Amino acid sequence: MTYETFPPHPDLSAFVKCYWTLAVPAEKEAPRQRVLPDGCIELFFILGDDIRRFVSEDTFIIQPREMVLGQITEPYFIQPAGHVHSFAVRFYPYGFANFITLPIQQLANKETPLELLFGPEISATLTRDIIDACDTTQRIQIIETFLMNRLNRQATIDQVVKSTVDALLHKKGGTSIHSILEVDLSKRRQLERKFLKQIGMSPKQLGKVIRLQAVLKMLLHEQPGHLTNIAYERDYHDQAHFIKDFKEFTGVSPRYFLNDDSMALSSLLYSRD
Repeated sequence: MTYETFPPHPDLSAFVKCYWTLAVPAEKEAPRQRVLPDGCIELFFILGDDIRRFVSEDTFIIQPREMVLGQITEPYFIQPAGHVHSFAVRFYPYGFANFITLPIQQLANKETPLELLFGPEISATLTRDIIDACDTTQRIQIIETFLMNRLNRQATIDQVVKSTVDALLHKKGGTSIHSILEVDLSKRRQLERKFLKQIGMSPKQLGKVIRLQAVLKMLLHEQPGHLTNIAYERDYHDQAHFIKDFKEFTGVSPRYFLNDDSMALSSLLYSRD
């Protein structure tokens, strides 16, 4: 399993967190992999074999080969049908809203084919160029030209939204929205509306997801016996609160996470991010 990330052009760095590629050889019976919320919206191109997403224990759909995955608030399972070869753009929580006109919350918890966002002709041209590109460097050049052309010249990142996200990231999710806004109820309601419009989830949800990311990284570098220390360091009320939130977003307990084969992909992503 090979996972690589690449930085964006400076003109896009306020919107795009990184570009990434994933390559996994085909397996006769590839295990399902658990995908976890990360607070980001991603634009995918599946260049290898199809990928299944399970909607129940025994039922799956085939993911679109070019798509945008909106904010997710619960884990789900995917399984490759053969070899994996993917190229993707990872946007900051507030980044992707600047490239489309569709309300961002309509993308939540599902895959949206590119043609529904950019039209069939533009989507087909972009997809063909990405597929025909000779390497990742060329794919990055293609997608950056596309994004530069799509970016509204008057598009701006709402500074209240950005400063709130930055504060959550700085504190790794371990701070309340009340403390950020100094307990101003009118500001909080306004901020929640802006978050739904530009990010697709509430400030509280995003804070919990950011804290989950920090916990996952700690789990990958700590011994399993240190769960109490992790709960304390990430400002949970107690270990029970920590385990409850962890299960909400991952579907499993922290101890199970460390020994679950379906977490191999998530473990790789969080150890390198």
